[in-house]
Amino acid sequence: MQLQGIHHVAYRCHNAKQTVRFYQQVMGMAFKLAIAEDKVPSTGAPDPYMHVFMDAGNDNVLAFFELPNSPVMDKDPNTPAWVQHIAFKVNKRAELLEYKLRAEQAGLDVIGPVNHGIFQSIYFFDPNGHRLEVAWDCATKTQLNQLNKVAEAMLEEWDQTKQAPNHAAWLHQLETGQDDE
Repeated sequence: MQLQGIHHVAYRCHNAKQTVRFYQQVMGMAFKLAIAEDKVPSTGAPDPYMHVFMDAGNDNVLAFFELPNSPVMDKDPNTPAWVQHIAFKVNKRAELLEYKLRAEQAGLDVIGPVNHGIFQSIYFFDPNGHRLEVAWDCATKTQLNQLNKVAEAMLEEWDQTKQAPNHAAWLHQLETGQDDE
């Protein structure tokens, strides 16, 4: 038995229509479908909701729930805003820069591109306060193999010390200089 992938990932939103329009206009996603109910199918609890599904590409679906009868959305006060995020992949650095421009034209504050050594990213927030990342992979197979070889050792050291292991410190010294074309 093996999983075949992620069916969808669901988050809460303030307003379903506003969320759909944002993901259509800024992220270029197609609106796949909507499901609305007056009660929760899995529990039977009376709680009306709108559930919208966006096409994130390559059979990946990003979904949102608008829950008008629930308390107002809030963030986890114990988790920094940069931790929980949705990261989308692009194939070229030029596409990364196009998404940056689209987000800025929509009036969003954009961080980046940030060079992570093996990928570059931009960051901004959707209208619901969810942090989004758009990332372009620029790693070589050799670099990815090196990271894979030290992954278990890094995890073990972290588990024992709760200090950042130095096995992959070379990442921060990389000058990508690679072109995606």
